Amino acid sequence: MSTFPHFLARMVLMVAGALALGTAAPVGAQTYPTRPVQLVVAYPSGGTGDLVIKAISDKLAAALGQPINIDYRPGASGAVGSLSVVRAAPDGYTLLVGQTVEIAVNHALVKDLGYDPAKDLQPVALVAVIPVALVVQSSAPYASVGDLLKASRSSSRGLLFASGGVGTTGHLAGELLRLRTSSRFVHVPFEGAAAASNALLEGRVDFYFEPFPLAIPQVKAAKLKMLGQASTKRALAAPNAPTVAEQTGIRNFDITAWVGIFAPRSTPPEIVTKLNQAINEVLAQPEVRERLISAGAEIAPMSVAQFGDFVRSEIRKNTDLLSEDFCSRVLYGGCEGFGTLQ
Repeated sequence: MSTFPHFLARMVLMVAGALALGTAAPVGAQTYPTRPVQLVVAYPSGGTGDLVIKAISDKLAAALGQPINIDYRPGASGAVGSLSVVRAAPDGYTLLVGQTVEIAVNHALVKDLGYDPAKDLQPVALVAVIPVALVVQSSAPYASVGDLLKASRSSSRGLLFASGGVGTTGHLAGELLRLRTSSRFVHVPFEGAAAASNALLEGRVDFYFEPFPLAIPQVKAAKLKMLGQASTKRALAAPNAPTVAEQTGIRNFDITAWVGIFAPRSTPPEIVTKLNQAINEVLAQPEVRERLISAGAEIAPMSVAQFGDFVRSEIRKNTDLLSEDFCSRVLYGGCEGFGTLQ
């Protein structure tokens, strides 16, 4: 009796088993998470990403059924923390609290960044969009952006502006305003947004394009005053504060920040989807929404695919901005003259 039918039957079963294994979610993805999840913040404590993620971390831990541990790994304008996540196991247990700079700016400033945000990191979820405010001390003699520009041109040393580091939104906005108005500004970078904010409060710099979550409490306490907003539209948290573009006529003056969650690129899609759904469910909770919105953040939940498209558009937008306004200016020193990540 021929053994071929038995051989054929065994082959069919083997192929069917292989197909079943290929389409079924990995066991790890089905049970994820089974231990604490680590969120890497690539800046010192007290900055924008830290404040935003702390607004959702407890609720996210409850949704996932495991603790959330926040790990601060500052350095090189977010590159140090980002690289640590790129090199982590793609299992969903080490995630990056990614922000505009390390995802959409650094790659255009540094030839050998050590990672490619578009290739090495998997977008998971957008947590919040962060408007940026041009703020000065409440006692400063400026009532508008125009007053600030006029004062800079009559100053022998120029006005000092703070940032949370090279390439951050505060840096980009300050340099863009300088270039497009021919004003006299001097950039003073600090290690993180909290340090830059303190420098302004202490009078060591003249102004700062500060993320709303840090600026709003100081404005409400009358320690700072908002001269303008760096986006093209007025933020919901400050509808009466005019934008820089409204006051100066500068076209396309649009600098905003955002905070999102990223995973190492090869993280199983089932885990990425589970994280995305959990984060979006947390963002829908009234208590979380109120906490973020009151801090000046704007919430716009996205699917994994939508967030991926958003990240790619932000990379293109900032690459074009740097190329057109900074890197193409020979007298400015090109991208090397814009600053070096340290």
